[in-house]
Amino acid sequence: MKKNNNVIERMVSNIEKVIVGKRDTIELLCLALLCDGHVLIEDVPGTGKTTLALALSKTIGGKFKRISCTPDVMPSDITGFSMFNPKTNEFEYREGAIMANIFLADEINRTPPKTQSGLLEAMEEKKVTVDGKLYPLPKPFMVIATQNPIEHLGTYPLPEAQLDRFIMKISIGYPNEEEELGILSIYGQEIPLEHLEAVVTLEEILEVQEEILKVKINQKVAQYIIKIAQESRRSNQIQLGISPRGTLAVARAARAWAYYQNRDFVTPDDIKKVLMPIVRHRIIPRAEAKYENISVEDILNELLKKITVPE
Repeated sequence: MKKNNNVIERMVSNIEKVIVGKRDTIELLCLALLCDGHVLIEDVPGTGKTTLALALSKTIGGKFKRISCTPDVMPSDITGFSMFNPKTNEFEYREGAIMANIFLADEINRTPPKTQSGLLEAMEEKKVTVDGKLYPLPKPFMVIATQNPIEHLGTYPLPEAQLDRFIMKISIGYPNEEEELGILSIYGQEIPLEHLEAVVTLEEILEVQEEILKVKINQKVAQYIIKIAQESRRSNQIQLGISPRGTLAVARAARAWAYYQNRDFVTPDDIKKVLMPIVRHRIIPRAEAKYENISVEDILNELLKKITVPE
């Protein structure tokens, strides 16, 4: 390939300086950016969700903005607004927090649906509309949203239409004993995030995004993705299956993973590698499955057993 996986490896290694022992999660976050996608991080407080987002923005040297989502946050806080300038006698656009390379919506489910909807156009079309005028977002652009899966008091669940716009949903999880010792060690005397420097440029990110699109998916592998999506829509355990946007997301992420492995073609194993974080938040199991404590992952694993893997 024109470039190898060096850009991704540099990003991952740099973020590992502040996030200990979570390489798989870091890889997925970096791949999401290189797929030109957005990520929902769902985890309990204190596991490093915000630190992970900040580390990514510092790693690429991009413009970073953050909003702590509370019930009083307005859509205009995100998208921006027009303000009358008496000197020019005209309305002028004032940028919202969305005008960044990495935009962090912290505790996104604590802000009302009206405000959440301010992200829909930006996430899908990479632009915002204010008073009938279009304003393009910086490139690259990525939304990272966080939410706490435990405490639901005063929260507003994300609608399916918005969940579908996140290319993947990931979690960090608690560290094991060895990892937590490492955290105590590197955070003992200083905050390493303050010293983290950029190791790739925004131009390199855009280059890799273009190169990932050139990774080939042959007919058999493409049909494998489609069969998984079709089976999810037919399953009697699933109320809402994988959407066409989800199918495209699986293909994009598989291309990115193949590129990371320094290949210019996608294999069925690439599909299996990225499938869970890409589709688990897009699927709604039926009530019967919930009552029987059958998870989305269990349902998907059963579906995969029914589908012949192409050679």
